[in-house]
Amino acid sequence: MIEPLTDLIRPAASPLTRRRFLSMAAVGASSAALAACTTTPREGADAAPAPSPKLAYYRDMYGAVVDQGYEIPAIPIDKVDPRYYRQEVRDPTGEAPGTIVVDTSNHFLYLVRERGRAMRYGVGLGRAGFEWAGRAVIEWKQPWPKWFPPAEMIERQPELEKYSADNGGMEPGLQNPLGARALYIFENGKDTLYRVHGSPEWWSIGKSVSSGCVRLMNQDAIDLYERVPEGSPILVTSGLATV
Repeated sequence: MIEPLTDLIRPAASPLTRRRFLSMAAVGASSAALAACTTTPREGADAAPAPSPKLAYYRDMYGAVVDQGYEIPAIPIDKVDPRYYRQEVRDPTGEAPGTIVVDTSNHFLYLVRERGRAMRYGVGLGRAGFEWAGRAVIEWKQPWPKWFPPAEMIERQPELEKYSADNGGMEPGLQNPLGARALYIFENGKDTLYRVHGSPEWWSIGKSVSSGCVRLMNQDAIDLYERVPEGSPILVTSGLATV
């Protein structure tokens, strides 16, 4: 159930305004092995849930945004299950404030806040999203990152060779599988190849799809990016009962 409107945090990205974001280092060599965060078919995209009583509020939150020169389109939020809208909720994790918790069983990402509260985001998960679990840190983060399909993916889909590390990767943009933002997860100083990232595929939120890491709607990825500094702890778990 969506919490009362007074508990909600206004979106970090305002509609149709250009925002300044931190300029990050270029993607390192480890990104060449980036997990296969790629596009998925729009299955079930037209199945609309019951309308939310606060639909106008969320239409504003997920409205069109101009960000660093890229025009992110509005999300047809009435076609997204309301429980996956960005909202402040009671913290179910018990983790310290500032911790990111990805609950892969329920397709939620929590950013723990003070006083027993958390920001909750809906996420989509792919194979790579289930391949790693545990505690790590956000070693670094990138606005509008390049995408480097891993060699195994290129082997299955030779048409992606043009985006290989040797060929410079896929340039940032609206069709880039990593979307508007990417958070890179390292464990004990080593890249896990696991990312939290934006995606233009709003219809995949709340679903498990054929490929990808942990994907958020681009508007949510921008919001999370602004709230999370480098070095933030992250816990990925298959269920909060195991936390």
